[in-house]
Amino acid sequence: MVGKTDGKARAKAKTRSSRAGLQFPVAGNAARDNKKTRIIPRHLQLAVRNDEDLNKLLGGVTIAQDGVLPNTQAYLRASKTKTASRK
Repeated sequence: MVGKTDGKARAKAKTRSSRAGLQFPVAGNAARDNKKTRIIPRHLQLAVRNDEDLNKLLGGVTIAQDGVLPNTQAYLRASKTKTASRK
């Protein structure tokens, strides 16, 4: 019959990473922060370089297709007090 179940509960949704046997939640969090569902090399790079232990472990590793971390020098960042006093 349509709409009838045999009493079994629906299984919890599994991510593609967990189906593949991967366990790298830090990169999953980076992907979620960027509003993406799949982990790409860029998410791995962001996760590794922002985590102290992983960066120490994978410090000399080059990850293909990942780019670099955004880094703005402190003196280039305009503070609100300086810009407000100029007006």
